[in-house]
Amino acid sequence: MMIFLLYHLNWKPIGRDMNLQELRYLVAVAAHRHFGRAAEACNVSQPTLSTQIRKLEAELGVTLLERTNKRVDMTPVGSQILEHARRALAAAGQMEAVARAAHDPLVGPLRLGVIPTLAPYLMPIILKPLRQAYPGLTIELWEDQTRSLIDGLRNHRLDAALLATPPDAPGITEIALFEEPLLAALPLDHQFAGQAAVSEESLAGEMLVLADGHCLANHALAACGKPSTQRGGAPSQRSALQSSMQAATLETLVNLVAAGYGATLIPALAAGSLGQRGIALRPLTGGSSRTIRLASRPAFPRPQALRALEKVIRRAIGPNERRAWALSPDSAA
Repeated sequence: MMIFLLYHLNWKPIGRDMNLQELRYLVAVAAHRHFGRAAEACNVSQPTLSTQIRKLEAELGVTLLERTNKRVDMTPVGSQILEHARRALAAAGQMEAVARAAHDPLVGPLRLGVIPTLAPYLMPIILKPLRQAYPGLTIELWEDQTRSLIDGLRNHRLDAALLATPPDAPGITEIALFEEPLLAALPLDHQFAGQAAVSEESLAGEMLVLADGHCLANHALAACGKPSTQRGGAPSQRSALQSSMQAATLETLVNLVAAGYGATLIPALAAGSLGQRGIALRPLTGGSSRTIRLASRPAFPRPQALRALEKVIRRAIGPNERRAWALSPDSAA
């Protein structure tokens, strides 16, 4: 009887006609907070995107966006629906990935996140060998800080991530790929520039570090005996120098060192390019290093693609590369 009444009242479930493309448009608008930029990202015209968003609002019977002349914001109910939209798109992506994997797990895109202090130095030495060994596997690269990359893994925006700290997040697994030494980067006229090696503790008072959020800053502070967090997880207080001279990139940090503003630690993979900036590179007597890890979700349907990436990275960071790291730089690199 209820079905009969609903049929004759022309009742239909809310949102019955919505589709994945409308959800993609909603996610794009939420990310860009601008209809024009969202339309460009989705490769459609702005009128098309706006029409589809209004159609979605009509189907759901709620207002998802607050529109002003300057920007677009999510309404409270829009923010809730946005999370469901993201999960629905992630689930659809997983279905597509499972289908692709059934044909050939080494064909198709692999969405890879990489931290900024690793991407410019590791990717150039692995992308060509990866393409040669697995021509059907394409890397979609996303460079960001550790926290954002882990969030991308958990929300299925990324398939894997190369990190330098343990992900420490439920539902994320990791494998250690290689140990990368840290090197002291000093001005050419520094008092320790003539030494064969430098102790980490001797640089504590003049150590320049990257801005908050970069894991290399934590490694540098810990190496010099200054933990990056206090008891209870609160950030430790930085020195006046570290607070006044923060950089967002290793390149800027090394340029500050070359100008005589302090010293810093850089990863060994970066030595080849950054060592040409008018600095002296020296090994550390304490042997401080960082572990490069490949993080992913246990249920990722193409583990063969991850193993292919792991194989290429291990081959690139082989005995020759490790021997080069062990050599003591005799002069400014």
